[in-house]
Amino acid sequence: MNRSISSRVAIWVVAAVGALAVVPAWAEPPKIGVVDPQRLLQESPQGKEMFEALRGEFAPRERTLQATGQALKAKQDKLQKDGATMTEDQRGRAEKELRDGARDFERARGELQDDETARRNELLSRLQRTLGEEVRTYAKAQNFDVVLSGEAVVYAAQAYDITPAILSALQARAAAAPAAKPAAPTPAPKPQQ
Repeated sequence: MNRSISSRVAIWVVAAVGALAVVPAWAEPPKIGVVDPQRLLQESPQGKEMFEALRGEFAPRERTLQATGQALKAKQDKLQKDGATMTEDQRGRAEKELRDGARDFERARGELQDDETARRNELLSRLQRTLGEEVRTYAKAQNFDVVLSGEAVVYAAQAYDITPAILSALQARAAAAPAAKPAAPTPAPKPQQ
């Protein structure tokens, strides 16, 4: 079995070397670049702005949820502390209130996670399109033949990494267009009951 794989690899190597021999000696090798998309997401001004906007958008709900969780914990502690001295009716009401509160808390936490995930995916999709367009613009302007994602490359010499140059272009773009930033979405007013 190993001999079969070895022979296939040897045949592939011979074929690749033969194909290279066909390329004229005067032909320039392709200009190749490698970009690190995660670094672009995390270090670009646009990525930092997106993550900040996301935190700001959901921080009030997270604080409310945290306060609710602390209130539930306090009720649970009070029930454990005073449960022995309560009447059966008082204890039953306190336990029901605690169960209902825990159920509402878990529902609210799930809704927050779902909303946050949906919003993150929406913003991330938009940001990835922007970053992809910037990479394409840079590659065309610098006459690159191929730009590979660093996530798919096992090894590349530092000279092939164009991520810093693209980050510089993104920073320049962000500095040149501060007035063009989209306004943060305003929450819809809650209906009066």
